[in-house]
Amino acid sequence: MSLQKRYLKTRPLSKVTFRLPAAAAPGNATVHLVGDFNDWDAAATPMTRLKSGDYKVTLDLPVGQDYAFRYLINGQVWENDWAADGYAPSGLGSEENSLVCV
Repeated sequence: MSLQKRYLKTRPLSKVTFRLPAAAAPGNATVHLVGDFNDWDAAATPMTRLKSGDYKVTLDLPVGQDYAFRYLINGQVWENDWAADGYAPSGLGSEENSLVCV
């Protein structure tokens, strides 16, 4: 997994690319990015499956904030980003959310 950030010079935004490897979602899975930036709406941000089998989506996020997020695979399995900037308690048992800091 990886997070790539590209800060814009003309606006206080960062283009953040989220990538989930094929090994985390084998087969022809559906993967959504869910987090603070979309009010934890499980259907709001679908990820595109690449030829490599990886899943990818890019968002414009305002800088100066930390965003909690997770990947939702096939509407049932939650996965953290192993290369996240950090982790924070989710408030649901012992689960943690991934963090991206921009």
